[in-house]
Amino acid sequence: MIAENLALIRDSLCRDDVVLIAVTKTQPVAVIREAYAAGLSVVGENRVQEAFEKAAQLQDLPLDWHLIGHLQTNKVKQAVALFSLIHSVDSERLAREIDRCAKAAGKIQDVLIQVNVVGEESKSGIEPARAAELARLVDSLPNLRLCGMMTIAPLFEDAEQTRPVFREMRSIFDRLGEQVADPEAFRWLSMGMTHDYRVAVEEGANMIRIGTGLFGARTAR
Repeated sequence: MIAENLALIRDSLCRDDVVLIAVTKTQPVAVIREAYAAGLSVVGENRVQEAFEKAAQLQDLPLDWHLIGHLQTNKVKQAVALFSLIHSVDSERLAREIDRCAKAAGKIQDVLIQVNVVGEESKSGIEPARAAELARLVDSLPNLRLCGMMTIAPLFEDAEQTRPVFREMRSIFDRLGEQVADPEAFRWLSMGMTHDYRVAVEEGANMIRIGTGLFGARTAR
């Protein structure tokens, strides 16, 4: 099933430069192995502890682990130890703590800034007007590398309604791309999930986060 779903998603994309992140929240290790066999190697997890438990059982696979959920400061040390890319930096406090833990680990941690484009209270992310300020701070921290931006659009019944959100995020991304310290590293625009990824890609996303579209409806945990 996963291989067939993956083929359908890839066939539906209007570009071939899009990285597909398999969102494996609540999915068992066996399913992640099946996803890897189908050709998926980038895994997105929402919770640090859950990711750690799975990674311990999947050390034989060359998986690329991304943190796509909100990161609490007390979980940063673990996150830095596992994840190649943290998508959810949204505050100065969090950025400084990641930098501190990355320094202790002898690592340059790749990060994205999460922006809450429409100010939804239920979602994390910095407000658009403060994104440039946070980007400057991240650029100033020696153990962080700013690699782009992430957003989560509101859930609309009609995915077309997300287009203005993604368009605004692309505009913010383009503006900041002209100001950041390392424009070559600042290349990832992470936006779009199962219900709206086609619109996100049309508006410039080059990283999409797909769970249900690959694995079917998620079971509660």
